[in-house]
Amino acid sequence: MIRAIAVIGTGLIGTSVALAASRRGVTVFLSDRDPLAARTAAALGAGRTRPPAVPVDLAVLAVPPSKVGAVLAEQQARGLAHCYTDVASVKVLPERTALSLAPDPSSYVGGHPMAGRERSGPLAARAELFEGRPWALTPSPLTSPTALRRARELAVLCGAVPVVTQSASHDEAVALTSHVPHLLASLMAARLSGGPAGATRFAGQGLRDVTRIAAGDPGLWGDILQANAPAVAGVVREVHADLSRLVAALDVLSGPDAGQRAGAMRTMVDLLDRGVAGLAGIRPGGPGGPAGCSRVRVAVADRAGELPRLLSGAVRAGADAERVTVEDAGPGRLSVRFGVAPCLAGRLTAALVAEGWDARGENSVYAEAYEEGPVRPAVRT
Repeated sequence: MIRAIAVIGTGLIGTSVALAASRRGVTVFLSDRDPLAARTAAALGAGRTRPPAVPVDLAVLAVPPSKVGAVLAEQQARGLAHCYTDVASVKVLPERTALSLAPDPSSYVGGHPMAGRERSGPLAARAELFEGRPWALTPSPLTSPTALRRARELAVLCGAVPVVTQSASHDEAVALTSHVPHLLASLMAARLSGGPAGATRFAGQGLRDVTRIAAGDPGLWGDILQANAPAVAGVVREVHADLSRLVAALDVLSGPDAGQRAGAMRTMVDLLDRGVAGLAGIRPGGPGGPAGCSRVRVAVADRAGELPRLLSGAVRAGADAERVTVEDAGPGRLSVRFGVAPCLAGRLTAALVAEGWDARGENSVYAEAYEEGPVRPAVRT
């Protein structure tokens, strides 16, 4: 059982881990190369800034991917903790450097909580940031069972869902689901500075949705993209090929040759159709639903006023009104499904039943992006 941890790096993720662990009664020791950041995190209630007198159960390295190996080696030499993990969003590079630099690679397991915000720093941290979210764990061939068990326990303490996978599989997945989306958001946001004067007066929610994550720390994201460059480059090439087809189709549609317009229109609509099909995998009601999502199904009479009443009650109980799907359940009946974090599913179900609704929880599905392959044998220490 984890009683004490050390968090090195008190930015958004490190401070959020510390807040979540502190809330569960774990003693947390904080440090950061910027003493003011550590003091700010401590003032938020995330822990204490003095070093531990004895080794803690687990040290969490909340530093950029390129720094994990060096920080791990330094802290292991100090004897900071019995076991170590990190929260970097790239896993191959930290694992490689850990195996080559760390005095005891068996006590280290890679980790990546699949959660974040567009803001950075300790003031952006939230204790509930990881609730219901996947937390990837990537044991190396040398990772001990104890290190993996403690990293898994930390994820659960933070309300996350541990998912064991391989470091290379992880990096390929997040290139598609996280790193390239950030690049595309940044590219679109960059266009705004060169657009027509006053164009942003007409900015709608679509533009805000597409560009929101572009506000992330450029220095940190540069480190992330460099560390995962091969996988990111592969996805960018595929996007580039689609954009090239789209540009060619738009050129035809804007030109005078009516004979080629039908083919160009088919190309454009095909790309849009593929987008709809891809989106279904991460929307409630799509295959498996979003990562870390549980479902609560409610039977509703198909008559005026019932659906608004249900939605109002569900939102009061913590459901997100945008994560709802409605299906035909037969004559006079509708079946409404809410996608919620696993930690909220029971509360939502109980609240709806208390209001007289026929509500029941469904199976949870976690981290569809990861295929949990066999973990390579760990070496016991």
